[in-house]
Amino acid sequence: MLKRTPLYDLHRAAGARMVDFGGWEMPLHYGSQLEEHHAVRGACGMFDVSHMRAIDVAGSQALDYLRRMLANDVGRLVPGRALYSCLLRPDGGVLDDLIAYRLAGAPAPEAPAYRLVVNAGTAQRDLEWLRQQGNDAVQLRLREDWALIAVQGPQARARIAQAQPALAAAVAGLGVFEAATVGAYFVARTGYTGEDGCEIGLPAQLAPDLWQALAAAGVPACGLGARDTLRLEAGMNLYGNDMDETVSPLVSGLAWTVDLKAPRDFIGRAALERQRLETDLPQLLGLKLLGRGVLRAHQAVRCAQGEGQVTSGGFAPTMQASIALARLPAGVQPGDPVRVDLRGRDEAALVCRPPFVRHGKVLV
Repeated sequence: MLKRTPLYDLHRAAGARMVDFGGWEMPLHYGSQLEEHHAVRGACGMFDVSHMRAIDVAGSQALDYLRRMLANDVGRLVPGRALYSCLLRPDGGVLDDLIAYRLAGAPAPEAPAYRLVVNAGTAQRDLEWLRQQGNDAVQLRLREDWALIAVQGPQARARIAQAQPALAAAVAGLGVFEAATVGAYFVARTGYTGEDGCEIGLPAQLAPDLWQALAAAGVPACGLGARDTLRLEAGMNLYGNDMDETVSPLVSGLAWTVDLKAPRDFIGRAALERQRLETDLPQLLGLKLLGRGVLRAHQAVRCAQGEGQVTSGGFAPTMQASIALARLPAGVQPGDPVRVDLRGRDEAALVCRPPFVRHGKVLV
């Protein structure tokens, strides 16, 4: 049976088309995916992302533990800051991508507390892996009592303040990748759309009231369909498409999330150190279709240097064009022409460097 978020009844009442996503019954759209996409780019929209799981990490060895578990270095975080990282296998494959927060108000400087927000489809596997690598000095807690609402768009923070005045000062003062706890709310200036906005964690029983208050403040509900076209335009990876446990961050456009400067032995480091010496590593770049059709995952890409493959693709409403992320051979450069196999028909495409759209502005 599919899992349901605390907002399920509100989605049904709003006429959402519900689909299976990572074992959860989630809204794909509420009538028009296109309108929802443009709402976020032009003003704001809200997403139920309660299917994503929060894992709290605490204990006297929490810092050392996470510095070993994550490819990015949480040792750089001060309370209230966050970073994006990958959880790796020993061979460098990506078990999951996640955001790690250092929580403000930790019990003591020598025992900081952290929160990891992980993907829905990999959450249980992530938790088991984290437990296997832990010890008695590290406590892991899956926050099944939690809900998560993302409000995204240029007007997002103003609408949050209107809907919940208690959050007004926090959302006004947060920098990008900063978070604050305000009473029962955990507010982070993060997102998955390429726009400004916040993700708000809160007790599950409070989520329907906040959702309805945001709706009353003029924030439209948006589903997973718009979330996907927005993240694709923003050049953001989707786990299971653009990276997974068979590929490393170095070939997934995520080398910037790997900290090899600090002298720490994180899981997967040795494999990445070997891999980065290779001269023929494939790379994740963008494509803009010049011919007819729509780019989709698994389509072959023919380049002068060899063959690549589309990992994520679709129609970009902001650009009125079809775009994709693709794993391409070494030596391919932005600006290069390529051909994409669209069901046996070769169509021209242009290689480009993501993001395609950021803060409402077309960059490609």
